[in-house]
Amino acid sequence: MVTVRKAELSDAERLSEIYRYYVENTAITFDYDAPTADEFRARMEQTTARYPYLVIERDGAVEGYAYAGPFVGRAAYGRSCETTVYLDRRAVRQGLGRALFGALEEELRARGFLNLYACIGYPETDDEYLTKNSALFHARLGYQKVGEFHKCGFKFGRWYDMIWMEKLIGPHENAPSPAEK
Repeated sequence: MVTVRKAELSDAERLSEIYRYYVENTAITFDYDAPTADEFRARMEQTTARYPYLVIERDGAVEGYAYAGPFVGRAAYGRSCETTVYLDRRAVRQGLGRALFGALEEELRARGFLNLYACIGYPETDDEYLTKNSALFHARLGYQKVGEFHKCGFKFGRWYDMIWMEKLIGPHENAPSPAEK
């Protein structure tokens, strides 16, 4: 049985374990050092002050997480946010990412967000540390590539590009009310 629920601070150890794999073995994240469970918990507290943070469980075990965060951080961007998703490396390509991101999108829509952005490491050529799979995943969810930065991330002795992808999820009125805080 698969369920999506709000992340709890008690999930931090498992979520940091999931993320640690990507930090140490991939260029999906440009972090060099994996955060401790306590550092991860602090990140979660900061995020959940304004944005949703979700986990997906299968048969009671946490298999991944997704959250939103600020896009640029200025008031005029209040209806926009950056989205992030990570799955346990053994849980990819099983529909969990799609389910998790779908729930995140619904939560963001309910909170009045209109523009979703994803910052994605992008190789010139797929290698053992980074492929174009994340960009393809986001494209299948309706995101479109809107920007590319060349050789901006250096990890594992090589340079990687980064792309931004965007998805619009609601109507853009001339005078919207402020996004929920």
